[in-house]
Amino acid sequence: MKISFILNGKKKTIDVESGMRVIDLLREHLHLIGAKEGCGSGECGACTILVDGESRLSCLMLAAQIEGKRITTIEGLSKDRRLHPVQEAFVENGAVQCGFCTPGMVMTAVDLLSRNRHPSRDEIREGISGNLCRCTGYQKIVDAIEAAAKDMKEGDAE
Repeated sequence: MKISFILNGKKKTIDVESGMRVIDLLREHLHLIGAKEGCGSGECGACTILVDGESRLSCLMLAAQIEGKRITTIEGLSKDRRLHPVQEAFVENGAVQCGFCTPGMVMTAVDLLSRNRHPSRDEIREGISGNLCRCTGYQKIVDAIEAAAKDMKEGDAE
């Protein structure tokens, strides 16, 4: 079947098999390897992408479900060769260790901050609760999201 969607700002039309998952479409056919398949069952969040601006687990979605949708992957966050404020905050706050969970964690944080510009630390923890990280203990991730929220708020004041 043929599907059309916007991927990282560019219109795509592609033939997909009826049972193909979005994670497989992204990684195997479109060569976007930022989203990772950690569990394949929606438990880890490593495959998180944005679908029409909301975080979704690409391992649980069929490719046919993105027909007519706007998809953003970690590869599509940066603009004009500049990292998104959440990406910058992850680097600056040491919220990246092995990096496996990072793309999904960043995408979840972007969604959280789009809905709540000033989350408390508890709201951040709740917001990322569907994403697993086996390296950091989450403290630096929470710090990074908190810093990104502050940076984004200051950027709005300009």
